[in-house]
Amino acid sequence: MSDLRVLSISTLFPDPVRPAFGKFVAYQMNAITARGDVDLTMINPIGVPPWPLSLREPYRAYSRIPESSRTAGIDTLHPQFRLIPRFGGDSNPGRIARAVLPIARRLHAEKPFNLVDAQFFFPDGPAAAIVARALGIPLTITSRGSDIHYWQTRPAALAQIKAAGDQAARLLCVSAALGRDLAALGMPDDRVVVHYTGLDRDRFRPLERGEARRRTASNPLLALPPDGPLFVTPGALIPLKGQRIAIEAVQQLPGATLALAGKGVDEAALRKMVQDLGLSDRVHFLGQVSHDDLPVLLSAADAMVLPSEREGLANVWVEALACGTPVVITDVGGASELVRSPSAGRLAERNPDAFAAAMRDVLTNPLPQATVAANAEQFSWEKNAARMVSIWQAAIAHGA
Repeated sequence: MSDLRVLSISTLFPDPVRPAFGKFVAYQMNAITARGDVDLTMINPIGVPPWPLSLREPYRAYSRIPESSRTAGIDTLHPQFRLIPRFGGDSNPGRIARAVLPIARRLHAEKPFNLVDAQFFFPDGPAAAIVARALGIPLTITSRGSDIHYWQTRPAALAQIKAAGDQAARLLCVSAALGRDLAALGMPDDRVVVHYTGLDRDRFRPLERGEARRRTASNPLLALPPDGPLFVTPGALIPLKGQRIAIEAVQQLPGATLALAGKGVDEAALRKMVQDLGLSDRVHFLGQVSHDDLPVLLSAADAMVLPSEREGLANVWVEALACGTPVVITDVGGASELVRSPSAGRLAERNPDAFAAAMRDVLTNPLPQATVAANAEQFSWEKNAARMVSIWQAAIAHGA
């Protein structure tokens, strides 16, 4: 019998149309439910704009998402809320709350919740705050990076973020650096707690680099060169991830290959850039790499390169290290909490010359994969889940 009944709200979560969307949140929640001591209700609000925008893709597909699914292995409710593309971001929390409240009230009447949880600070946090107030129960909010760093620049959103932060019994952040950012916004720092990401240790572990290179060369979905230096940049192809910097950096490393794993709005511009630089034979666009292929790809690389403009503590940093692959990343978010020694990789300024120098340094000073992988020893979804439950229990005690 579960002693703890939690309503968790996450706009970033797998659904039947986007089964890989927010997978890391699903991993966390699956690990929590596997414990057997939490009765978890997962709500994943789906934004759909008014007609006729609702007829356009991808919104047309989103509108067909069923009211509930088990896409992520958890019974998940998918209520729709009215989305106003481009202009309505600041007011999304109110519309999300209006979609969620009738469900929350009905379920709470049937069997009371102990806590409302939000998996992102914006828009999830202010929406969850409205629900928690209506039910008269404590609130927890997790911040992951961009949900604070971007939305704090918009006054209307920032006001809602601060109000939700004042209401929350516990404010979770994925790195100590992000916790300091919350405190700088005036959040109650006695309620800020660090909650590091988890890791699927069965999936992300070192595969001998030579064997991994052979597999990436023979896999038709990857088809990478079997030898020569290899760098991998995973993530959405969007400007803030910095693929342009990675491309210009690899241009300075003769014979090196760069594999871009992801899709996004910047793809066409990046392809043109690669062609203009004469790098078409050295920069490979892999598209969305499956979670089965990603550990092989990471193990094959000499380094994982990600020149992000901002991050909290990126899951892919940890996943790369767990595969025995050093990271070359910008000193943003929790990067310095992860890269504490050269065995974990290098921190570089966000420009092509600095990244090229760091990538060259990793190639010049290779380390055994086991040595690199030791830097991820502290991460697992089981530890993450245990920490989450303890934070929820403290939040309930705080609100009692």
